[in-house]
Amino acid sequence: MRLSEVVKSISYLKANAANLIEEINKGQKTFVITQNGEAKVIVQDIKVYEKTQETLAMLKLLAMTRDRSKEAKGIPKTFTDLRSELKSIQ
Repeated sequence: MRLSEVVKSISYLKANAANLIEEINKGQKTFVITQNGEAKVIVQDIKVYEKTQETLAMLKLLAMTRDRSKEAKGIPKTFTDLRSELKSIQ
């Protein structure tokens, strides 16, 4: 990701919101929006966001599994068990 291509000012966002959203959705991109020269928010395609959230959830489950194995507790054996574990921590 080249910062020169993905950093946009808030005034650019205000003036070009529809075009920027179209570009984000078309290319599944992420943009950094700045205000007064400082990065303030991320504008991201929803599919990219969902994939990131799923990845984070899996990493949480892996960390929980690692912690449980260190404590000699049972490890969930099926994806159904993993999904139940995930729902219980959200």
